[in-house]
Amino acid sequence: MRVGPFLVIIAALVMMSATALVPQDQQGQRPAPTYRPDWSPVAFDPVPPPPGTDKLEPIGRPSATQNIRPGGERFAGLELAPLPVKVPNGFTPIFNGQNLSGWHTSHTNIHGTTPNFSVMHGVLLGTQSPLGSGGILITDKKYKNFELYMEVKPDWGCDSGLFFRATEDGVAYQVTLDYLPTGMLGNVNGENGLAGVGGGRGAAAPAAAQKRGGLFDDVKAWQREEWNVIRLRVDGETPHVQMWVNDALVTDFTDVKNNAVNGMWEGPIAIQVHGLLRWRPGGFWRWRNMGIKEL
Repeated sequence: MRVGPFLVIIAALVMMSATALVPQDQQGQRPAPTYRPDWSPVAFDPVPPPPGTDKLEPIGRPSATQNIRPGGERFAGLELAPLPVKVPNGFTPIFNGQNLSGWHTSHTNIHGTTPNFSVMHGVLLGTQSPLGSGGILITDKKYKNFELYMEVKPDWGCDSGLFFRATEDGVAYQVTLDYLPTGMLGNVNGENGLAGVGGGRGAAAPAAAQKRGGLFDDVKAWQREEWNVIRLRVDGETPHVQMWVNDALVTDFTDVKNNAVNGMWEGPIAIQVHGLLRWRPGGFWRWRNMGIKEL
């Protein structure tokens, strides 16, 4: 195929124009590229940090003003301080939001002995591990008369409990947190063989008729799929037990006598992951902002 004279002329003009645009040195050659040491990358506006982190400094060598604390979390290139523990005035935190310091797992509890408690994002998590095996987490310190504050958010189908005057293996008074069908919230009973609470089964004792919680579905103050505030008050050698859920009184119970092991008045507090089938696979109980006020 022959190329017409007109197309040849156009191609020549295009090549001449391109050549004219390239700078030439005295020998007619293109100059060697030069590199300026003062060049710097183009500055773009930084990506805004996540909400609530705009005042944090980037990760790097800690300076006198950074105040980077152990246990901080890294997120989007920032060093985040541990989530603060918030408890009411007059209360002392018993969970630091970072680890299980001040607590230990029972290795003799009937519900299980595997370490099934952990901490993530300022929240204490409890689950069965393996499925069917639970356990209890116990405070290192013993308490006599106290008021306990905590915020909880369990998954439906998971059974927990709150123990006081507990032994190492979990023989204790229990306030029930049975978050499953027909589960009880705020009932006071004996755990792991502790007998006689409320006068015993079928006893016509005054304690049997006192306010001892109810079914979760009947406690209107409880909010599903939300964080709920629980306050437990235990006072007296013969324990007077009161529990509030989101400021609503659900339990007001005084036992007929002190039924704790050996009449124990001062003992640890424990939280429970129930064993066996009273748990939903993959489910968790969650606790945060736990504090205590000794009376």
